[in-house]
Amino acid sequence: MVRITSRRAARRAAACISLLLSGTALALLPATASATPAEPNDMAQLAQANATLRWDIPAQPLADALTGFGRRSGLQVTVDGALLRGLSTRGASGNLTPAQALDGLLAGTGLAWRFTDPSTVKVERPAADGAALTLDPISVTAGTETAWGPVDGVVAHRSATATKTDTPIARTPQTILVVTRDQMDAQGAQTVPQALRYTSGVLTDRNGADQRTDYLFSRGFALDQYLDGLRLLSGTWAIPQIDSFGLERVEVLKGPASVLYGQASPGGLASLVTKRPLDEAQHEIQLQGGTFDRVQGAVDLTGPLDDEGRFLYRFVALGRDADTQIDQTKERRLYVAPSFTWKPGDDTSFTLLSSYTHDPFSGAYYKLPAVGTVLDNPNGRIPEDFYSGDRTFDRQERTQYSVGYAFDHQLDDTFTLRQNARYMRIEGDYKILVVGNLQADQHTINRSAYAATEDTDALTLDNQLEAKFDTGIAGHTVVGGVDYQRTFNDRTDAFGGAPSIDYLNPVYGQAIADPSPFLSHEQDIRQIGLYLQDQIDIGALSLVFGGRQDWAESETDDKLGGGRTKQEDDAFTGRVGLLYSFDNGIAPYVSWSESFQPVTGTDFGGNPFEPTTGTQYEVGVKVEPRGWNSLLTLSAYTLKQQNVLTADPVNTFFQVQTGEIETRGIEAELKSNPLDGLNLIAAYAFLDSEVTKSNDGVAGNVPVYQPRHTASLWGDYTIREGALAGLGGGVGARYVGETWGDAANTFEVPDYWLFDAALRYDLGGLGPMLDGASLAVNATNLFDKRHVTECQNINTCYYGTGRTVYATLKYRW
Repeated sequence: MVRITSRRAARRAAACISLLLSGTALALLPATASATPAEPNDMAQLAQANATLRWDIPAQPLADALTGFGRRSGLQVTVDGALLRGLSTRGASGNLTPAQALDGLLAGTGLAWRFTDPSTVKVERPAADGAALTLDPISVTAGTETAWGPVDGVVAHRSATATKTDTPIARTPQTILVVTRDQMDAQGAQTVPQALRYTSGVLTDRNGADQRTDYLFSRGFALDQYLDGLRLLSGTWAIPQIDSFGLERVEVLKGPASVLYGQASPGGLASLVTKRPLDEAQHEIQLQGGTFDRVQGAVDLTGPLDDEGRFLYRFVALGRDADTQIDQTKERRLYVAPSFTWKPGDDTSFTLLSSYTHDPFSGAYYKLPAVGTVLDNPNGRIPEDFYSGDRTFDRQERTQYSVGYAFDHQLDDTFTLRQNARYMRIEGDYKILVVGNLQADQHTINRSAYAATEDTDALTLDNQLEAKFDTGIAGHTVVGGVDYQRTFNDRTDAFGGAPSIDYLNPVYGQAIADPSPFLSHEQDIRQIGLYLQDQIDIGALSLVFGGRQDWAESETDDKLGGGRTKQEDDAFTGRVGLLYSFDNGIAPYVSWSESFQPVTGTDFGGNPFEPTTGTQYEVGVKVEPRGWNSLLTLSAYTLKQQNVLTADPVNTFFQVQTGEIETRGIEAELKSNPLDGLNLIAAYAFLDSEVTKSNDGVAGNVPVYQPRHTASLWGDYTIREGALAGLGGGVGARYVGETWGDAANTFEVPDYWLFDAALRYDLGGLGPMLDGASLAVNATNLFDKRHVTECQNINTCYYGTGRTVYATLKYRW
């Protein structure tokens, strides 16, 4: 319950009612605490109502901080809303009592608190009579969560992916799911797809044990990938891959997101957030070894370079050498990512971000026929480690490097200017033997030779201006901007014949001629977009709406045929979302959003294809129970993509845009830290996907790689006290339902369950000489379940990865 002290204050404080309705506004306790000294019974009540809790309230407007405080403490606040206008807080973080958290939140605001009853606190301005009690300031900045920073545990409460502003997830009217660094470490994730294995409705194993490229899918469509808010642009073969060791968090925004990001998949996007310099010194070195003769070393060093904390650095590096599940193939990587932050003042920050990745061996191209993997073969199953290529021919090499920056400057209490930019180059050099159909004996596999070299240069730039202001009872957060993307691609593909191979008696070292080029072009793709979005808070009600106009064009020079093709597209997209936060932490919402994607090529008449478009309607609810560090997201959606390419029924070898795909589904995810040391993750997704229009004869069918049901459950516990303090571990289970193996829906890929486990120990418990050292063992697919993750057609299926066990020794100081 919230009580406002005057009608005028009530009108001006309406933007804060959302905080109060969330069980909030008891939040602000200054360095000068109460208008009169706190009475002993007041302090007793506070101590009784508030045992030590874990706090993660970042620096932000004071009104917003009240929301987080009230939900965490379960206390209620009365406040004159006019007192909150223009005030900000440094935040509160760490293991604190609510009294200490209040002290930190109100420090420097000139406000005070006092109990009016055992469960209600009044925030007010102290009387200027010298009666106020002055408290010592409390340092509360370390570990504070922001939308771009580290999170303590598995439960994240803030994100900038859905809005490009630092916004609580529980007040964002669209599904946004976050995987934290702590979760990646606990589950031993080695790649971005592995980091998302326990995320609701995200499919991560399309190509199974072939991990050369990170394919992610959600709601029936591929997920675009973004790094630090900027799209990861790629070619056909020169595809960037970000090492998960260099990431602070991975976020998934479900559904169309073109309003803020331009051309985008209707399924949503995966936003990768890199590790950035921290203002506290932290150092980590680790060694890892395990299955497939894996040897890996990594370092992560960060901290200030000067006493004032104006210059910060971070150095992340990794080296890996390993075999893979497939015979005669290797994976080798060198990854280096230095970054540097300069803070010339409290209102300005400039962070330089760079990285270099070289993969002289990227693993293996690994597709096999359906007969012998998911379908019976009279000769028996094709072995999971069968190598269908040849070391004398195959080559899988990739080099990528990038340099960019994130600039942030707060102009005044209203306006903040941001600019993010990145240049990235990817060089790919590939030669593979492509598996074809089985011969009549059902054990000899036809093959073709394929080679591709491709260089891609990509430039991305995003300029943002954010404004926070009030109009009457409404509080606004407006963000507008212009972004620019440009990709230059130089690609040559070659194709030729190759000898077959018998999987019962493979012969390697055969003579294979270099294939002949059939495609060679240079392509220049440019896109510019203008966007505007307003987040409006009126009490407990949050409204988000925005619009965007994009212009995209491409020019393709055919280096073999000598022709030039030019294509231009433009599109307008919009979004609307509405959310209401109840005082018990329940926040129902509805939203509508659009997407577009340019499509290259022309129809039989030479007319360029129109962009595909996507439209989503979503309803859901987010729950942050008061007094619990938990977040539950439940959503239902309908998503449709139009202008999908299908076969031209009249002109063979051409396509027309008459296709349509519709998906409907329900998703649920719970992340919770109910007890100190205990983390729980539960996820479920139901997906109903259908080709609703097509000229290919597949209308009414389900697209491949669309399981109707997926689910996962993870539990992790670390002992905090006693003789076994520092001992911890976790167990998890993942389920993927049946999928169709081809577009005609003629055969199915079976469902499967996989189980994972982790065990770790803080070696400091063995003696002070080992303080900072820890040992962890992670096992995935613990029971070595043989499974096929996907089939695209009768000749293209992928085995999943078998059991892997890695041991990691870390030292932190």
